[in-house]
Amino acid sequence: MVFVYLWSKFSQIMRLNLKHFFLCFFVLQAFAQVQHEANPPENIKSVIFRGPTEEQFPVVQLGEEIFLEFDDLLALEQDYYYSIVHCDYDWKKSQLLKSQYLNGMDNQRIINYENSYNTLQPYSNYQLTLPNANVRLKVSGNYVLEVYNSSYELQFSRRFVVYRDLVKVGAVVKRSRDFNFLNERQSVQFEINSAGFPWVNPKREIKVAILQNYQWNSMLTNIEPQYILGNSLVYKYDKETSFLGGNEFLNFDTSDLRAPTAAISRIEFQDLYQHYLFPDIYRYDREYTYFPDINGDFLVRTLQGEEVSREAEYTEVHFTLPYTERIGLDEVFIYGKFNNYALEEGNKMSYNEATGNMEATLLLKQGFYNYEYAIKQDNGLVDFNAVGGNFHFTENNYLILVYYRDFGELYDGIIGIGTANSSTITN
Repeated sequence: MVFVYLWSKFSQIMRLNLKHFFLCFFVLQAFAQVQHEANPPENIKSVIFRGPTEEQFPVVQLGEEIFLEFDDLLALEQDYYYSIVHCDYDWKKSQLLKSQYLNGMDNQRIINYENSYNTLQPYSNYQLTLPNANVRLKVSGNYVLEVYNSSYELQFSRRFVVYRDLVKVGAVVKRSRDFNFLNERQSVQFEINSAGFPWVNPKREIKVAILQNYQWNSMLTNIEPQYILGNSLVYKYDKETSFLGGNEFLNFDTSDLRAPTAAISRIEFQDLYQHYLFPDIYRYDREYTYFPDINGDFLVRTLQGEEVSREAEYTEVHFTLPYTERIGLDEVFIYGKFNNYALEEGNKMSYNEATGNMEATLLLKQGFYNYEYAIKQDNGLVDFNAVGGNFHFTENNYLILVYYRDFGELYDGIIGIGTANSSTITN
């Protein structure tokens, strides 16, 4: 009997330990997940997220301000809350506690909001500035800003980058040396100078990431320095740091509700203003033509009001792309910063048998927009340049992020950034 009793107790303890083990395992698994950007539901539109400049990609020095703005088309003055997550180089949650990367507290309600004024489509406009009276950032690195509703359901999230200016980064854009991609690719070559920063083993302590036009989906990572020359790390690769050039983004401007611009063929009114764009053309087999753009970004603006954030109208913009065998049975999407470059049902085109065209209608706030077309194949692969083509002449912005983790540190900080533009590309 004693043996049976002891065996029963031992089994209970083992079951409890196993439960704790699996609980810890799943917690650690969740903790280690990559923090992707979540896109908002249909009622949330026009997410603007930027630093001190107009470019909608917040890469800021520690202490600089970050601005978030978005509209809720339900116009019910709902409560929204924000949370800040610190991440490592690979965009997994870092080991830091919130108290180690935040002064103050997040999970606060966004209190700056107003309803739209005299608009056909009512909406509530929300605005948030970081840092604020409730919270400040303490360390550099990768961050994710999450926005929740009152039921603590995630509505959307956006990545941002905070750096300290401790090292110097010089970069240039070169034409690819690979004859197969001589006219299609751009190679980013750069050098990191310590500028007195006390790194010891830079091959282990330093990591870099390279972004084209501030897009996370094409980011290059895990690139080691080609040479170490004194206090400098040299990255003079061709293939390893190259990007497809793409083509200049297409654009349209709905700032004036009633006057068609160069890209708009006609304007109608049905509950909301309807802006019909001229049919677009395939540019992959044409000569490159310089076409000024803002590299996929958008800018909300209106000529019908002074307070843009809550006086700009929402209009329905109609896109048309002729159907060709190049599309076949593949799916076609319209993408740009306005939808965070996502390929979702909301920006998917459909075939119109009556016209023989691919068509789509998007609800967008008044302003100037860049956009492009992407083709998603049956195997899941996406060709972002199948319609526009790739050209080494294309003007693109490049951002280089330099990460540093000292021996024993719990997180990856960012100690410098570099930028380059392909408008000065050389052989």
